[in-house]
Amino acid sequence: MIDLFLKNSYGISDKIIELAKIADQKSQSAYSKAEEICNYNSLKVLKSFSDHCVSEAHLGMTTGYGYDDVGRDTLDRIYADVFGGEDAIVRHNIVNGTMAIASCLYGVLRPGDTLVAATGKPYDTLEEVIGIRGESSGSLKDFGVKFRQVDMINSRVDFEGLRQALDSTVKAVIIQRSKGYDWRDTYSVNQIGEIISFVKEINSNIICIVDNCYGEFVEEKEPCSVGADLIVGSLIKNPGGGLAQSGGYIVGTKKAVELVSYRLTCPGIGRECGASLGNNRTMYQGFFMAPHVVCNAVKAGIFCSAMFEELGYQVNPASNCARADIITSVKFNSKEKLIEFCKGIQAGSPIDSYVTPAPWDMPGYENKVIMAAGAFVQGSSIEISADGPLRPPYIAYFQGGLTFETAKLAIMIAAENVLKIS
Repeated sequence: MIDLFLKNSYGISDKIIELAKIADQKSQSAYSKAEEICNYNSLKVLKSFSDHCVSEAHLGMTTGYGYDDVGRDTLDRIYADVFGGEDAIVRHNIVNGTMAIASCLYGVLRPGDTLVAATGKPYDTLEEVIGIRGESSGSLKDFGVKFRQVDMINSRVDFEGLRQALDSTVKAVIIQRSKGYDWRDTYSVNQIGEIISFVKEINSNIICIVDNCYGEFVEEKEPCSVGADLIVGSLIKNPGGGLAQSGGYIVGTKKAVELVSYRLTCPGIGRECGASLGNNRTMYQGFFMAPHVVCNAVKAGIFCSAMFEELGYQVNPASNCARADIITSVKFNSKEKLIEFCKGIQAGSPIDSYVTPAPWDMPGYENKVIMAAGAFVQGSSIEISADGPLRPPYIAYFQGGLTFETAKLAIMIAAENVLKIS
């Protein structure tokens, strides 16, 4: 019945249908592991909701200054609790993950300080924030903050290079958990802990900031549990559960979060102001749903890896490897195949499935980027999306899937598209 529907409704060939069955079969063990992690994280979130006595009153709204917004303040405490931090700020008006990270950097760094990137080149959208690309007015460089980049060796942290970079001017080290637009493994929480321990042994006062985007709830713990001073992410990725319509979070030590709060608003006000404007309900509900939604996305990533392994492409991570984020990379070595892959993901999306994505000059990126994102919330990576910069070796980065079943279909359509031009 399903095979006939796939052929008649979506034009999926017998070859792709059979390869999908093989991919599914060889992924059963990996699926089970993802479900086990989901079970643990779901119970952890539920326990926090119970401990903090969440009620209908927390789901209401405030306006104006937003003083004494019990929903906003309790959600902060729940994020801190679940993610292993002392304190947190969760706000609907943090526009993206880049803003959340930038707020941390501006919050803790001062003129004359040095920022070190321990995991190589920062994500594209941070380059102008730091001041290493373009002439962006107001960059950290403009404010007299120095920057050092420790390039990785064979996709691993260069610990000796990191040691040499950590002189007395270094105030903060940034660690990128996910791969960004690189071809490397995502860092697990334990690996991040090793980096943090190394830094802290040299200077315990250095603030370790982790870009946690795409990694939340993929493992059973988060980077605060291994010593991170700040972890940051976007609510239209994993922790929003596909329901939060905007926003970001910052979790960490009380001291570091307080400094960041003064950057988000102003000194003397910090976190005390900020009306929720009716966003509390979806932010709470999204966080509650997040472990389950992330599990669907992880399983979709596993299937994507297995499917394109069967088609003979290099993928990262492999279908049988442990995962630390929701991203699956497929190396096409062809601009045309990258574009066709993204077209297929768009065609299998619930929103704008009829739209044909095309490469464009996306703000904050050096190269043209093609992006498939047929989501209920614009740009929501946890729903279903695929993107990649148009530069060799033409890698597609697939992520998300609110439901595993529909994500599988999108991947099959993408595989059919690629197969037709092979």
